[in-house]
Amino acid sequence: MRGKVKNRNIPQPETLYNSARLAKFINVIMWDGKKETARKIVYGAFDVIKEKLAETDKDVNPLEVFDAALRNAGPTVEVRSRRIGGANYQVPRDVRPERRLALATRWIIEAARAKKGQAMHIKLADELIAASKNEGSAVTKRDNTHKMAEANKAFAHFTW
Repeated sequence: MRGKVKNRNIPQPETLYNSARLAKFINVIMWDGKKETARKIVYGAFDVIKEKLAETDKDVNPLEVFDAALRNAGPTVEVRSRRIGGANYQVPRDVRPERRLALATRWIIEAARAKKGQAMHIKLADELIAASKNEGSAVTKRDNTHKMAEANKAFAHFTW
């Protein structure tokens, strides 16, 4: 069994919003070491969120929308493949908080990148708003993961 990771790299909190989660999110968006481009995408998405939600809510904080989106898109259970006696079983397991955050981040970014025809910051803002309202592609992926775990609940006794 694997041991605990002792020296996990935690990025410094983002200067504008003072959030370590946001700094991690920017790092995941980043391609080819272009961090400033990733920052512009995220901050642009936050500006779009402010504009879109200003019509309904006067003091909307885009960081709260971002946190709600990560909370809603993260799965609580997932299935892991386990080989027992020549057969492979999909065994449902609880998701650790770090992995839950990583999966939510990855799914939101993948859903935004999969859309076509708009600038990335607009696609990202749309996906964050949708995920904060429990809608969108990332939340659909979480629901599918939960359904798969529920369907394979009979194999839950094959734990590690």
